[in-house]
Amino acid sequence: MDFWTYGCINCIHNIPYLKLLAREFPEELVMIGVHSAKFSNEGETESIRNIILRYDLEHPVVNDRDFEVWRLWGSRAWPTLVLIDPAGYIVGGHTGEGFYETFRVVIASLIREFADRVEPTPIELQLERERLPETVLSFPGKVFADEEGNRLFIADTNHHRIIIADMDDGQALEVIGRGEAGYRDGDFTNALFTSPQGLALSGDGSTLYVADTGNHTIRMIDLVEKTVKTLAGTGGQADEYPLVGGTIPDVALSSPWDLVVVDNALYIAMAGSHQIWAINFEEGIAAALAGSGYEGWSDGSRQTAELAQPSGITSDGSGRLFFADSEGSTIRFSDISPQGNVGTIAGSGQSLFDFGDIDGRGTEARLQHPLGIAYHQGQLYVADTYNHKVKRIDIESAEVSTIAGSDRGWRDGPDPLFYEPGGISAAGDRLYIADTNNHSIRTIDLGSGRTTTLPIWGVNATTDSASTTYSGRTIRLEPAILAEGIGGISFDVRLPDGYKVTDLAPSTIQFEAEPDVAVLTGETVQHRPGLEFPIDVTGVGWRGSGVVTVDLTLLYCEVPREGLCLIERVRLEVPVEVVRQTDKIHTGVGDRILNISYEVEVNDREMSFQ
Repeated sequence: MDFWTYGCINCIHNIPYLKLLAREFPEELVMIGVHSAKFSNEGETESIRNIILRYDLEHPVVNDRDFEVWRLWGSRAWPTLVLIDPAGYIVGGHTGEGFYETFRVVIASLIREFADRVEPTPIELQLERERLPETVLSFPGKVFADEEGNRLFIADTNHHRIIIADMDDGQALEVIGRGEAGYRDGDFTNALFTSPQGLALSGDGSTLYVADTGNHTIRMIDLVEKTVKTLAGTGGQADEYPLVGGTIPDVALSSPWDLVVVDNALYIAMAGSHQIWAINFEEGIAAALAGSGYEGWSDGSRQTAELAQPSGITSDGSGRLFFADSEGSTIRFSDISPQGNVGTIAGSGQSLFDFGDIDGRGTEARLQHPLGIAYHQGQLYVADTYNHKVKRIDIESAEVSTIAGSDRGWRDGPDPLFYEPGGISAAGDRLYIADTNNHSIRTIDLGSGRTTTLPIWGVNATTDSASTTYSGRTIRLEPAILAEGIGGISFDVRLPDGYKVTDLAPSTIQFEAEPDVAVLTGETVQHRPGLEFPIDVTGVGWRGSGVVTVDLTLLYCEVPREGLCLIERVRLEVPVEVVRQTDKIHTGVGDRILNISYEVEVNDREMSFQ
């Protein structure tokens, strides 16, 4: 049993090791997550369902929002793990990280002990990810707006890639990474990331730095040469705390979550070690700048202050860093100078459990697990994540005010709704928001206060040509018998009520017939916005048998929420036999048109979070 809460970085660190145990003992080990929420937002079942998807959990999780199971089992801290033998006795427990090696040995021992008494019976589970349609973005964590280059950099976190899009219309310009979790340097097509988060751009705009959180590394993307390299980190989590600085790239890191470039240094919100780190480019050294490494909320000198999972960072460019201290639900600052201090700007700063949703001045205000922060024209803009809001902090007065958002949900306009926004960036008169659980990028016009959704489109056009392996779902349809001669294919798609094919981004359809069946003479590849169905393709059928294939990548949106698009990617295969029209063996054959229809299904309950 894993007692956890999803905002806790130590709980997040345990997830890969839980998955490792599940793979090593697939038939014998039964794992149950007991989610006992620290923050009120974490206690919502829909929020837990989303975090199960975000961290790709494959074991059942109970929502223990009232701490009933927690108290029954005597848990005292997050995370706590309890090991139970087949007879029902507790045989081990562990609080915190570092449980894997011990549990692995004990589990193997228990399997041997009970081998003659217990017959393993695997449990069949339906995973949450199997119930959802594919989205263009998947839990985007951070964004960075490059006003000069008119580029928007997006951490498409659960697709394990970086997208560069046009700031104005959302067209994808580049996709960096294969779109699968892993760790590999290389060109844009072959590089691998794992759950990337924070982004920062070099002063000349030629290098993008990425907090590759799941790999515990900082990656460096050369935007000119189109290559990815590791700047710092070993590819695994540091096992020595407090972290020890050293020469890049060999220094070990722990869950870097956000980045900012100031002059000739890169500053890191190091969530895993509760510190702010700095990489000095000239010296090639990475080391802690602020935070003792112990989780807490105390201000003071840079070396003695205690931080609590800093997950967002920005700078005023004048020697001061500002960061979102997530587990403390505060916005804090750290001076860059060696004699500088750490202080609290907004939020209680008196306890890791003192959170809420109150606008006001300084420590009178309350936030709930903020993840994103941006400095813009003397103001701080904060993604107050668990309150589903965007807030503004006047630096001089420390006045906190809500500028957008209320309850969780999705809505554009003057009274918008967000769902756990995690990243925020500013350019010109606009804020760009990574609206994480809505799988979308939102913009706020600072003049009018209106929120709109920026559709990200053209992603497939930048990736499909680089891969010859089909990655979508394949459906084999019933065989068809056709008459030889001039004919073709008629293909129709039926969408659910309330959805339409978007005209803001192109969909793609491709028809192919094996040579023994037919030669297609019509437009076999169509790539354009607003595809209209049915689509007809002419051809000539020969006597013979083979397969007709239709590859469909359809972008469709819920009306009127045009910015929130889903993707249907499917390959339809139809076994076809073409015969003479007078062939008496095949009675009733006379049609030379192959009619294919496909119905797109959407689970309304699962999509309700948008």
